[in-house]
Amino acid sequence: MRVAIIGSGYVGLVTGSCFCEFGFNVTSIDNDINKIERLKKGEIPIYEPGLEALVQQGLNSGRLSFTTEISEAVSNADIVMIAVGTPSRRGDGHADLTYVFEAAKQVAQHLKDYTVVVTKSTVPVGTSRKVAQIIQETRLDLTIGKDFDVASNPEFLREGSAITDFMRPDRVVIGAESENARKILQELYRPLYLRETPIVFTNIETAELIKYASNGFLAMKIAFINQIADICEQAGADVQDVAKAVGLDGRIGRKFLHAGPGYGGSCFPKDTLALAQTARQLGTPMSLIEAVVEANDQRKLSMAERIIKAVKGKKIAILGITFKPNTDDLRDAPSLVIIPELQKAGFSINVYDPLYNANQGQAEAKPYFSNIEWSENPYHAAENADAVIILTEWNEFRALDLKRLNQQMNKTKENLPHLIDFRNIYNEADVTPHGFQYSSIGRPSLKSVA
Repeated sequence: MRVAIIGSGYVGLVTGSCFCEFGFNVTSIDNDINKIERLKKGEIPIYEPGLEALVQQGLNSGRLSFTTEISEAVSNADIVMIAVGTPSRRGDGHADLTYVFEAAKQVAQHLKDYTVVVTKSTVPVGTSRKVAQIIQETRLDLTIGKDFDVASNPEFLREGSAITDFMRPDRVVIGAESENARKILQELYRPLYLRETPIVFTNIETAELIKYASNGFLAMKIAFINQIADICEQAGADVQDVAKAVGLDGRIGRKFLHAGPGYGGSCFPKDTLALAQTARQLGTPMSLIEAVVEANDQRKLSMAERIIKAVKGKKIAILGITFKPNTDDLRDAPSLVIIPELQKAGFSINVYDPLYNANQGQAEAKPYFSNIEWSENPYHAAENADAVIILTEWNEFRALDLKRLNQQMNKTKENLPHLIDFRNIYNEADVTPHGFQYSSIGRPSLKSVA
């Protein structure tokens, strides 16, 4: 089976590499010449654990190829997947479908034999129908059901664990309405079916909505536990124990119940906005999701306020700027709100992140930040700092040499250096013997930064 994937970004690259691993012939198409040339050499433009090796393996096998030429790849494909970006549209927060619709026009121009065109990008309800319409309007000689079909096959990939999520998913969702399309897509996912992965067949609109409903619900869990953490701080309760007990309820589950500085990344922020906008357009406003969006925005601001109130001094070290570990994604990360707010309050900022540090990566982060100092390790960042803030729970922050960290920092008899742990990695009993004030989120017997 021959698969063409339009878009070699995060979703397209992971999806294509994994299908290649299953034994299919995959061509990844992108109009970014530099990106394609790098990919042909096995150079990965994003950070995702295990992906570089998987791409190189696909290239070595001859089953994975990259090109800027859409014509041959599409005309020879059994399945064409549209995996281009759908960023939030300025002004209303709805998903910008410009790239999806442009891809549909290009696909239409080069369709030859019967082909299943799949929307892999996260798109609002009704988009795949529009894709089918665009194909027919572009090529009046094509008939849906005879020359092509359109299907929806949303992705559920978590940055940092995308390959595992693809190879061992909780489920595969396929929205297709012709028997031909269902059979072809079932064959595509047959390797997962053999592992007893549930394959959920629905109509197209249902498949499109499932992705938004899933991300909306997970974002709601995060916003919920963050607000529970606030209550815990005032009541003397422990949010980690609350989350553990709540998560043991089989109806709820343990995942996404970790209190922190708010969610970010490429999915939750834009998908919650798009879901809320879609609901309003359909005349069924989702007040729950709108409240989640507002609560998450406020969460990031409140974290900055906590730091400003707590820290005596004017120099702060930030550990971790990506929205989560094992990714280089800065989109809507809490750091993008917190750091500027601290700078407005007069603090100077030193930053260390494993992927954005003094030795590598900082050039890519410059569009997001200004007037910060980049450090080569956590201890370099802490030099003469009044406080260290843990924003991202990278593994290397889990066993810091606290004595060494303290020695680097500014201290007086009146004001001990502050370790503010927004990921609850440490405990007060482990930290204070090393000469720190310690603050975390939603736990008792700790001095709140509020």
